[in-house]
Amino acid sequence: MPAARLPFEQSHPLEAPPVRRELQERGPIHRVLTAVGDDAWLVTDHALVRSLLDDDRLGRSHPAPDEAARTGDSVLFGGPHGDFATERTDHARMRALLRPHFAPKRMRALRPRVAELTAQLLDDLDRCGPPADLHRALAVPLPVAVICELLGVPVADRERFRTWTRAAADTGDRARSEQGLADLFGYGLELVARKRREPGDDVLSRLCATEGVGDEEAAMLGMSLLFAGHETTVVAIGLGALHLLTEPGLWKRLHEDPGRIDGAVEEVLRAPARPSGGIPRYARTAFEVAGVRVDAGELVLLDTGAANHDPAVFPDPECFDPARNAGAHLAFGHGARYCIGAPLARIELHAVFAGLVSRFPGMRLAAETRTLSCDGRAVTGGLVELPVTW
Repeated sequence: MPAARLPFEQSHPLEAPPVRRELQERGPIHRVLTAVGDDAWLVTDHALVRSLLDDDRLGRSHPAPDEAARTGDSVLFGGPHGDFATERTDHARMRALLRPHFAPKRMRALRPRVAELTAQLLDDLDRCGPPADLHRALAVPLPVAVICELLGVPVADRERFRTWTRAAADTGDRARSEQGLADLFGYGLELVARKRREPGDDVLSRLCATEGVGDEEAAMLGMSLLFAGHETTVVAIGLGALHLLTEPGLWKRLHEDPGRIDGAVEEVLRAPARPSGGIPRYARTAFEVAGVRVDAGELVLLDTGAANHDPAVFPDPECFDPARNAGAHLAFGHGARYCIGAPLARIELHAVFAGLVSRFPGMRLAAETRTLSCDGRAVTGGLVELPVTW
């Protein structure tokens, strides 16, 4: 049987690709072709994905980067990343530098400001009146505003960096991706120079003031946060709202019982059925897993989306159920690479859905769900638009 090719066809934005479901039924690990035709292993079993996410035999770097299999043409995300010889120490240093800025105390202090920014956007939404595109009105601007305030990015620059991050993440155009990354890093260096002259109370200023952190490292860390700190949350807000609005009666039940919001947030994180193939890793050494041999240097895709739809862990996984215990989901990864920004994402998602169901109890979709499309060229995917009315 020929290897399946990524990304898998998805006829409905809220339903898992049929090919992926078939693979899951056949076993935990599969030979596939990436979008650019390279060989890879795809892991779809929850227990195995969880284990391999924290396995030192896998990494993001490759000893011969130019020869490595690629998932796409994005220069930033399509292939190996980092120095093979120093990846572990580099990663440990990065986390040590960033972790204090996402400490629980700092995140709790940020809650009121996130709620305020959300309320302002909901005010604008109400003032403009229906119909509206919830993607453009809320899903994009809130995470952008939050990460910009956290990093100290001027309001006037938000549209510029959004354009660059979208370009850098383009999986189908290598030249556009390279230019987007260059523009983003160049902007990061300009911002670092500005913060050294005029520091503020923000993450980038504090990184610049950290002993041993040079301009290039500060810019790299800052721009990485800028991308990672908003793109995935944009996607989660859009697909989460679509799930909540599609499930009959769920929006009303959340309005009547706001105590369900936390459970809804965890289900929003678990439920997306993205077809892209998951988190890329490269085998640092040969090893056997689930009955197959993975050779050194091979590409291994850890499909967290498939893992979050594993029926052995989440019964009836295609059903969106905020009452289920979804805490075992792998939306933020696991282990040493668990997402540092997970607490911030949860704060934003809670503010969004608590605010939406409270302010707009009669909100409903203004288009057929099947007609909505996702951005297949972006690493993170997500809806292109989300028409709503109330």
